[in-house]
Amino acid sequence: MFNCAEDVLAYHDDEVTLPTAQQTTMRDHRDANRDRLKKGLKDQGKPAVREFRSQGSYAMKTMVQHPENDYDIDDGVYFDKEVLVGERGAEMTALQARQMVRDAIDDGSFKTPPEVRKNCVRVYYASGYHVDLPVYRRVTTKDIFGNETYHHELASSEWKRSDARDVTTWYEGENDRQSPDDSNGRQLRRITRDVKKYARSRSSWGSQVLSGFGITKLITECYRGNAEREDQALYDTMKAMRDRLNYNLVVKDPVTPGDTITKGNDDPKARFLRERLSEAIINLAPLFEHDCTRAKALDCWDRVYNTEFFSDRLEPLEETAKEAVASPAVFSSGLLTKSAAASAAQSAVRKEGGGRYA
Repeated sequence: MFNCAEDVLAYHDDEVTLPTAQQTTMRDHRDANRDRLKKGLKDQGKPAVREFRSQGSYAMKTMVQHPENDYDIDDGVYFDKEVLVGERGAEMTALQARQMVRDAIDDGSFKTPPEVRKNCVRVYYASGYHVDLPVYRRVTTKDIFGNETYHHELASSEWKRSDARDVTTWYEGENDRQSPDDSNGRQLRRITRDVKKYARSRSSWGSQVLSGFGITKLITECYRGNAEREDQALYDTMKAMRDRLNYNLVVKDPVTPGDTITKGNDDPKARFLRERLSEAIINLAPLFEHDCTRAKALDCWDRVYNTEFFSDRLEPLEETAKEAVASPAVFSSGLLTKSAAASAAQSAVRKEGGGRYA
């Protein structure tokens, strides 16, 4: 496979993972919502929040850049079960708990009012962001010896035993266990972001393709790590995912026994992802040809990601090689001779190996 490892890693760092500025903006939105909710609950004489916990792709650090800022930030709101009672002392229903949170956070400052959804309260921002607030209650029980244990329940169509923090713990464990490195988020997380970016690389795919959670689960099943070749790890993982979906379209929930992320044995979103992965594999086939050039290889990756990022890297690299030939290179150890510089430049754009990689 023609070596574009450095290019794939550059694409991840520049075009896939969230820039620090966006991360800061999201964190500010999250914190502002927390303050708004706490104030609203207090002003309305409602129970105080026990704790907040970030969840989903935000907590797992697998969010990817989106051209329209369509970001979903999940921030769990946790209450003690004992305080979730209505005016007459009856236990709040799951719907009442979500309505309480919606009413408390809606201070009139939003262009689009927060809304109650099946599993959360959604807060919209004009810039395209939205913050989802799933509501939980902490249920404490005692055994015959007085020892306390507790679990959490999500306010869905009814109270349902669940805690999204378990998903974050599961994913962090997989990332640590399977990745061959420990830098830049670790490779499994980078490959997760790369595949999620591919699944959102065309605007028409968004509503048809498997969810980010489903993609993340599949990657933990199919990940093919490669410490030396980022591009090979990505290709091999995508191919393994396609082959896995050819065998079975069902994707199981990683933390809730018996639950599935997909719907039925022929989930249309899983099938759509399988088809798109097959397309990517076909588009990358020229990388395995013996006479593949760097220009052709970069064009293949452009086709996959619907971008010009990769081809735009061709000219700057060749210019760097020309400069290395034209003048001696300076290193910390001293000056490099012209002949050595030319040799290094030739290596930088070598055709058989596919260029440099970090």
